[in-house]
Amino acid sequence: MSVTIAIAVFIISYIFIMSEKINRALVALAGGVLLLLTGVYQWEDAVTSYIDWNTVALLFAMMVLVAITKKTGVFTYIAIWLAKLVKGKPIPLMVGIGFLTALGSALLDNVTTVLLFVPVILTLTNLLQLPTFPYLLTIILTANIGGTATLIGDPPNIMIGQAVPHLTFLSFLEHTAPISLLLLVLVLVLLSVWFRKQLKQIDSTRIHDLMQMKESQYLKKSPLLYQSLSVLLLTIIGFLLHPVFHVDLTIIALCGAILLLIVSEKEVDTDKIFEQVEWVTLFFFIGLFMLVGGLEEVGVIDELARSIMWLTEGDMTNTALLLLWVSGIFSGIVDNIPFVAAMIPVIEEFETYGMTNLDPLWWSLALGACLGGNGTLIGASANVVVAGLADAQNKPISFVKFMLYGIPVVILSLIISTIYIYFRYLLPFQQPL
Repeated sequence: MSVTIAIAVFIISYIFIMSEKINRALVALAGGVLLLLTGVYQWEDAVTSYIDWNTVALLFAMMVLVAITKKTGVFTYIAIWLAKLVKGKPIPLMVGIGFLTALGSALLDNVTTVLLFVPVILTLTNLLQLPTFPYLLTIILTANIGGTATLIGDPPNIMIGQAVPHLTFLSFLEHTAPISLLLLVLVLVLLSVWFRKQLKQIDSTRIHDLMQMKESQYLKKSPLLYQSLSVLLLTIIGFLLHPVFHVDLTIIALCGAILLLIVSEKEVDTDKIFEQVEWVTLFFFIGLFMLVGGLEEVGVIDELARSIMWLTEGDMTNTALLLLWVSGIFSGIVDNIPFVAAMIPVIEEFETYGMTNLDPLWWSLALGACLGGNGTLIGASANVVVAGLADAQNKPISFVKFMLYGIPVVILSLIISTIYIYFRYLLPFQQPL
């Protein structure tokens, strides 16, 4: 009976999350509470075993850091500076925004990055009378690609990094950053080809208006600017030095957030900063962990692992590549966060079936989930956020139109990832020592 309840609650919750009719955090939490009420597991199990508080706390800390830094206007300053640098030329502006979004997604996280840059881009495209869709599409695609590069860049990577302690910030830089950079260049070239006719040279008057803008007026040169940038830089350095000092990433991020709150207390109202934290996202994670915990409790995860092992006959190459493509396809259909939450215990279960080196599987899951999120508007959290911001400004993004561009990008990304994973991880694994 518990198995039926856990599966039914998970599937129904998934359907409601996909439909976006009800707030997804509310759906996930309701599903988790229903599992508690029906006795699938106890509250103590949910709190101590299934909810990954490290992931929740890490996301919270990064949200606080960015919320304070945003008040300095530095992100608006950078976007306007970039637009002036390329003299408002549509294609160079799109490419520059793509690189900027990818960099921000790698160093902060992709949800935070799109929240910062989308309003600025909508303002710039209105000023220059450019179509918004190519730029919003570029932001979504490059946010997910850039987020793939680091441990903190995309929620699935955060979840994998927390689940596998030896996969550090530097590990992601070494293993996922190279292919992310390659895909970023290829996708920006592809976007430039697709939109070369739409993004033609614009009226000189519009260019003049842009060049007259003073980006410095958006930058608040107060102590807060130097405090926030210094602490943000120290936090990123702390992530890089994690293998040296062995301090947990969550502790590093929380220390950075608390330090910045303390040093900026005279200029920033802590209550206001906490109001800007994306609580819906955090509670969505909590509910999601509870839903997946129900499947784990009743043995569904164990059975799924056995099925994959049976299908691939335990062959590392087949398992890794199947995982890459399944992750990529499913992450395009549904949000990649619940998919990764469900797959982490599945991969951990493979160890009990004789697989000793699981790293190729972790990299396959990370690449598939993060890159597959570009397939549809609900494929990743960043996509949903951009679509919401665009709707609020009467610039809606068509679900079908997005898919026409997103799916080819995902297929290209998965093909290149297949080649990368095979030659970097699987071919050496097959060769005898």
